[in-house]
Amino acid sequence: MRIGIVTESFLPTVNGVTNSVVRLLEHLDATDHHAMVVAPGDGPDHFRRFPVVRARSVSVPRYRNFELGIPSPRLREALEGFQPDVVHLAAPFGLGAYAGRVCRQLGVPTVAIYQTDVPGFLGHYGLASTGNIVWKWVEHVHNQADLTLAPSTAAIDDLLSHGVRNVELWRRGVDGNLFSPSKRCEELRRSWDIEGRVVVGYVGRLAHEKRVEDLAVLSGNPRVRLVIVGDGPQRERLSRVLPDAVFPGFLSGEALAKHFASFDVFVHTGANETFCQTLQEALASGVPCIAPAQGGPLDIVVDRMNGLLFSPGNSIELRTCVEQLFNDETRRRLAERARGSVEHRTWASVNTQLLDHFRRACGTLNGDSQLETSHAA
Repeated sequence: MRIGIVTESFLPTVNGVTNSVVRLLEHLDATDHHAMVVAPGDGPDHFRRFPVVRARSVSVPRYRNFELGIPSPRLREALEGFQPDVVHLAAPFGLGAYAGRVCRQLGVPTVAIYQTDVPGFLGHYGLASTGNIVWKWVEHVHNQADLTLAPSTAAIDDLLSHGVRNVELWRRGVDGNLFSPSKRCEELRRSWDIEGRVVVGYVGRLAHEKRVEDLAVLSGNPRVRLVIVGDGPQRERLSRVLPDAVFPGFLSGEALAKHFASFDVFVHTGANETFCQTLQEALASGVPCIAPAQGGPLDIVVDRMNGLLFSPGNSIELRTCVEQLFNDETRRRLAERARGSVEHRTWASVNTQLLDHFRRACGTLNGDSQLETSHAA
């Protein structure tokens, strides 16, 4: 197949959308499929053997390092020149919405990947009143695609409740070779000056919508050593709110895997996740997780099996969950089940599923089959 990929984010920006596209390209590189990427902003013009066409972009206020793609004739020219069999729309909203319209005009089937809870995201920046308008746009964009893929059952329910049709489940994979209990590093742990404390870690963007400041309920607890991995606009503020925490900054690759495996407990605080990749990576590292009982985490963390769940935004419940894992036996029992709960979710398996979805979308365009809404894993 010739697969066009139009994404709202790509390297050098690193986030969930970028990571999923990179993993797809890595998978395609080992096949005889061809691909082309259209992405906003400046950056590399190739990834592996695949060309990357750069669209004009503007910076998003209050969210540095994120570029919003601007629709232009160059996108149409790129798609017409590449002649794709199918186009993958990664988190379509602006650039992806325009690409979807172009594809309909060209008679090319599209598969839209729902990945970001934009209405929920905007609510954290004083724009909650725009929620209904944004959902109408999301409904419009996704209903123009031949198929929408959502990463969790909660995301599917959200889309269906807002009028989006032809929705199926497509989870994310996890690299079990990179993220592994074997990466636990006692030297790294000693550098954190733990002195018998339980290491509670967070990994992710340090931004308002991630609610990292909720971890202040643990600050000053003599039983806890907080380690906050990541960077973002809230970095300086969080260093004041969490003065006892360790801030290693943005990490990737082996350094990130070593940090994950060296935590005793992983905590995610954000309540608007359509999935939550860091939870999978922590579990693959053999670390029990604490997460809000809402959205994507509900498909990943099973309460009292591989972690604990708390009511979103309830810092008292969050603290109680952490305190329960002060118990070595409880923590050990959950840790033993952590890796086994996600290790079957390989990137190879989920991207093989994605290629099957591409083939079905092509068949639908030709009238060979009919896609139906499904919650199947």
